[in-house]
Amino acid sequence: MEPDLFAAASHNIEPLAARMRPQSLDEVVGQTHLLGEGQPLRRAIESSTLHSFILWGPPGVGKTTLARLVSVYNDALFLQLSAVFSGVKDIRSAIDQAREAAARGRRTVLFVDEVHRFNKSQQDAFLPHIEDGTICFIGATTENPSFEVNTALLSRLRVYRLKSVSGTVMAALVLRTIERCYPQAEASEAFCEGVATLADGDVRQALNLIELATDLADGDASHIALDEALLAELTATGTRRFDKGGDVFYEQISALHKSVRGSDPDASLYWYARMLDGGCDPLYIARRCIRMASEDIGLADPRALQLALDATAVQERLGSPEGELAIAEAVVYLACAAKSNAVYKAFNAATAVARESGSAEVPMTLRNAPTALLKDAGYGEGYRYAHDEPGAFAAGAQYFPDGVAPEQFYEPTDRGLEGAIKEKLDRLRGLNQRAQQEGGT
Repeated sequence: MEPDLFAAASHNIEPLAARMRPQSLDEVVGQTHLLGEGQPLRRAIESSTLHSFILWGPPGVGKTTLARLVSVYNDALFLQLSAVFSGVKDIRSAIDQAREAAARGRRTVLFVDEVHRFNKSQQDAFLPHIEDGTICFIGATTENPSFEVNTALLSRLRVYRLKSVSGTVMAALVLRTIERCYPQAEASEAFCEGVATLADGDVRQALNLIELATDLADGDASHIALDEALLAELTATGTRRFDKGGDVFYEQISALHKSVRGSDPDASLYWYARMLDGGCDPLYIARRCIRMASEDIGLADPRALQLALDATAVQERLGSPEGELAIAEAVVYLACAAKSNAVYKAFNAATAVARESGSAEVPMTLRNAPTALLKDAGYGEGYRYAHDEPGAFAAGAQYFPDGVAPEQFYEPTDRGLEGAIKEKLDRLRGLNQRAQQEGGT
């Protein structure tokens, strides 16, 4: 009997990721916090206690695989939707299939990939079917479900967070995959570790890189060498995971901002370099530097804001690499500068009082009188011109509107230039207090 050439071809073109898909919980890598012995998700799956949940984590860490394993361990019908391609019609069709399965005494696992891409009405469509037990709903998302999933749906689901696979675990998986699927290949330790680094926590990416490497490798069908030279070719095509506008983006910019605020120039430079390596627009980071200079440094070192503005201008005019170096200079300076959020806090407090006070009128003493009519009406009457006062300060003068109690919003620190500002304001406020006491007597 002649071999089935079509069957052979079909096997050969099956993606490596499909061939290596775990068939049991023990084969899932990198999620021991959920699937280790005695851990919550593993207990629920093995005890056949189906409940609806969301799998939240970066790409390629096993969200789809876990959903499939839930159905396998519970002998349930597995249905899959993609929020990118599916609509209300597809949801209705899946629910109809689940009802038919229920009529036959079989439960249904409905897996919705990229669930955060469904709009509110589409997400709400699942609610009654989750509540009445028609489906065990499993959603997968790379985005924070707190922000991207409707509160009504989220309240009915548990959230399990999956982690990126560590380099050590990934390298072991790479070697195991090569030994299992490419027995004719010989992989060096450096190659396995390099692929793990390039994959950046993404198992699917690691498997795709192995496939690409075997296609690029020189040699006959009986022997393939996977070595450092081949790794260099893969490196030229690799990029770090950096989802612009997604969780990873905001996590890394948060890490940069907190490193600057914490006065750690080395960590600040690291996160800056990580974001550039992932493809972040340098101008975005430059604008964030402007915010950091205003929010976390303020008048403790006003030069910080100017340096951030200058770095932004260099990036706009010259681009890379000159602009990126200028931004790096700003990042280091911001991290090393004296810190104060006094202006930031004072502005927020003043904004709150301004909103509460409504349309309080400007006092007559503070109004300008450019015409005789306004002067006769009392505009500007009693105003004390500060430059004519001792020390150019009108002690006891009132600048808040009538009916709005004066408040001390700005509380300068004793750090950097703000220390000198604090000394001056303490002296001026003391003069005000004495003048008001004398006026009261």
